[in-house]
Amino acid sequence: MSTTTPASPPTQAGGFTLETNGINVITEAERKGSPKDLFWPWCAANVSVFGLSYGAYFLGFGISAVQALVAGLIGTVLSFLLVGFASLAGKRGSAPTMILTRSSFGVRGGALPTALSYILLVGWEIILVALATLAVATVAARLGWGSGDGLKIVAFLVVIAIVMAAGMLGFDVIMKVQTWITYATVVLTVGYVVLTWDHISWSAVSAVPSGSLQGVLGALVLGITAFGLGWVNSAADYSRYLPRSASGAGVVGWTTFGASVAPILLVLFGVPLAASDPDLSAKIGSDPIGALTTILPTWYLIPFAIVAILGLVGGAVLDIYSSGLTLLTLGLKIPRWSAAGLDGVICILGTVYVVWIAENFLWTFMAFLIVVGVPVAAWCGVFLADLALRHQAYDETALYDPRGRYGSVNWVSIALVLVGTFLGWGLVTNATEGFGWLGYLLDPIGLGGREGGWAYANLGVLVAIVVGFAGYYLLCAGRVRRQESAA
Repeated sequence: MSTTTPASPPTQAGGFTLETNGINVITEAERKGSPKDLFWPWCAANVSVFGLSYGAYFLGFGISAVQALVAGLIGTVLSFLLVGFASLAGKRGSAPTMILTRSSFGVRGGALPTALSYILLVGWEIILVALATLAVATVAARLGWGSGDGLKIVAFLVVIAIVMAAGMLGFDVIMKVQTWITYATVVLTVGYVVLTWDHISWSAVSAVPSGSLQGVLGALVLGITAFGLGWVNSAADYSRYLPRSASGAGVVGWTTFGASVAPILLVLFGVPLAASDPDLSAKIGSDPIGALTTILPTWYLIPFAIVAILGLVGGAVLDIYSSGLTLLTLGLKIPRWSAAGLDGVICILGTVYVVWIAENFLWTFMAFLIVVGVPVAAWCGVFLADLALRHQAYDETALYDPRGRYGSVNWVSIALVLVGTFLGWGLVTNATEGFGWLGYLLDPIGLGGREGGWAYANLGVLVAIVVGFAGYYLLCAGRVRRQESAA
């Protein structure tokens, strides 16, 4: 596994600072800022108008608008609260999330959650870049500029170039870029809401019939997996530069607030918008952002394209930065910026599949969230339980030494992720071709099988988190106490 190495002084690249820190612990001299600085990267990463599309996704569980709002908002806030708590680890340890998780899995055992994290991050990069490409193509078609593959290719190349450049330059550039993206995206998103407000039919919204408890739980779980759960594995990557004296409550509060404020507002508007127009909801399944342009006046299409791209780029930039760190944690011996560039190449290949080969974006997206989300949820439970049990700072040297305090492999943590994944996959379903094997426990435990009422409640995600957290807290509390006593 990778070991820590001294960081070189940052260099200048075109007026921007090129970050040379990799997976090493950030030195005292480089720690800076305050918890409120975390607002900007997390807000920019989640302010995308893509959040409006979740209104249609929540209603897709056959529930009323009120039920969709309650489930979506609770799932969103709870998921980002997990990100807030995970950010505490960065303040305490001043290292990337996947380095810090070695305290609970062991230095070599940490390869399992790190590999899961890498798959999740690269998957999100592909999804966000693909959405930006599709959105630009749809807007261009409405403007009469054509809608062929040539235009999609140009849009794709521009988006991936921006994402790769920011990810390769690193932390300081990302913090600046995310601040600009937040300001621009908020202003233009407000413009979208104002221009489409009269498209809402409150009588149609109130006429949507109520659904089952299972449908509400399904929407809540979607809110958890689609919003915050995909960011927990990156949380410490952006709080690791904070001084260790920074307020813990401030870290949790500013992260949770920054990440959730935009999705909350977007869901509050997106649900009644989708409930008012069934045709719009159907179109969102194949082109989530492009479908939103169909109710805009022509003159606002270019500003909308800008806000769509910026919002998606904001999320993809954080993903590619963290995925680069994750590659280094897995043992790749290259500079951090090179790892981010390699991820960009993988993102290019994946985006080609989603944009030009996959038949339906929605089902591909849902399958990815569920299949990867379950083991990541189990890891999240373990990671947060370990964080809750520890009262001392991380042993910086032991995080890189399999003979140190944290050991080589903690088989209990490995087993908890495997058990959580087995139970979780058995309690979730997805209609995408090739994923019919999911939900194998729904019939044996009396929940109606893959066609029953609980089939799309996706309880497996919640079960995986509980198994990881409760299992580690009960089985490894003594291990953590012994480690800290020895220190």
